[in-house]
Amino acid sequence: MISVAESTPDTRLPPPLARRPIAAIALAVVAVLLAVSPWYGYHRDELYFRLLGERPRLGYFDTPPLTPTIARVSTAVFGDTVVALRIVPALLAGLLVVLVALLAREFGGDRTAQLLAAVGTAVGVFPLVAGHSLLTLTPDMTLWAAAALCLARVLLRGDGRYWIALGVIAGAATYNRHLIVMLLGGVGVGLLAAGPREVLRDRRLWLGALLAIVIASPNLVYQVTHDWPQLQMAEALRIDEGADNRIAFVPLQLVLLGPPQAVLCVAGWIGLWRGRATRAFAIAYPLGCALTLLSGGRPDYTVGFLLYLFAAGCVAAARWQRDRPLRRRTLAAALAVGAVTAIVTALPVIPAGSIGGTPVAEMNEVARESVGMHDLARQVGRVVDGLAAAERAGAVLVASNYGQAGALDRWAEEFGLPPVHSPHNELWWWGPPPESARTAVFVGVPPRALAGAFADCSLAATLDGLPGEEQGRPLTVCREPLRPWAGLWPDMRHYS
Repeated sequence: MISVAESTPDTRLPPPLARRPIAAIALAVVAVLLAVSPWYGYHRDELYFRLLGERPRLGYFDTPPLTPTIARVSTAVFGDTVVALRIVPALLAGLLVVLVALLAREFGGDRTAQLLAAVGTAVGVFPLVAGHSLLTLTPDMTLWAAAALCLARVLLRGDGRYWIALGVIAGAATYNRHLIVMLLGGVGVGLLAAGPREVLRDRRLWLGALLAIVIASPNLVYQVTHDWPQLQMAEALRIDEGADNRIAFVPLQLVLLGPPQAVLCVAGWIGLWRGRATRAFAIAYPLGCALTLLSGGRPDYTVGFLLYLFAAGCVAAARWQRDRPLRRRTLAAALAVGAVTAIVTALPVIPAGSIGGTPVAEMNEVARESVGMHDLARQVGRVVDGLAAAERAGAVLVASNYGQAGALDRWAEEFGLPPVHSPHNELWWWGPPPESARTAVFVGVPPRALAGAFADCSLAATLDGLPGEEQGRPLTVCREPLRPWAGLWPDMRHYS
């Protein structure tokens, strides 16, 4: 089994690092992701982050500021294109490959284990999905892997300096998502329950905790002064998606990285459980699963745990196949089949025009929601062009969700679109249309839902040719609001 099984802090040094092949794999991942970055179009979340980035803040109602900031910096430096938004994700995917390989090394993995970890991460489903598009998941996976590496070096080397590094990483991670608390809390409970408790007596632990709090404090102040919007969003997601998330939880644990990787995660959990110095890692995963299930959170909230479980499993796999050619070929074949499946599922391999109705569209939400957003803006533009000149001059757009709003903002100039507003999530806080707006084109809202709010509402068109959730949604033109927009706006507010 894994060589950390009987390890205690400071008892060993890790094996030599396979620098060149790991670097080559990481660079290959970056190159492939950059090469396919123009394929398909913006994902709806990318359009939203681009829109949020136009108004820099310490926080937003439904997301901390890191990912929108990445979007803003990327478009400022590289240009306002989909490729620009995907440069940082590609680089983070390459870094993730290196970090998981380093984790395998910390767990006692030799050159073979490190290469297995690098390759398995490089062809993992969610690492590829997150490396292709700018999602909150994108920096989250890398930050979690870096935090796990620091924890491993504390527990296995007894090197308390990594408590300080962990504090910096944890503080920074709160600007992306607050889920890092699940990792830290889970490992903390594991240390109290199973040890090694001596690492908790290191004063540098408290210095790292102080650093985390100081770094995270602006984000925490935003949460406190805005009535904890992240908790409100979590409750809205629990109500909206909680039941579906619980049903999908176990199946998705098997495919977040890929089926072959899932098998190695099981082996990794067993190996970590058997080691006194690493048992806290094993305890943290079921605690994270329980918390995610109880809260109705998305199944991918646990992918950070799976990364270190997989790294540990690669150590076991390397030993299992050593000097066994048949086992080596079996392992290689399983990873190869998994890689092909992951590439087809996670990357834009299937032509955009053919993805609708395919299994990929059903399995990969990011893929299906990355096709047709430009066409959505074009179809809205047609409705706007159909308005009388006097109406068009003072018209506004009201998008029912942030993806629509992001698309309409991105291509406003190309299609001559009026200003866009949305009562969805953070965008509701940006305010209603001006009181001078007497004509509004609602995207995704049927006329019957607006009855009583306007003198006249009629269906102008229905969105078509989109494989994602926008397919079939109505475009409604409403005239003459019967109440001030400031009075209508609170009734339109919704979170999801």
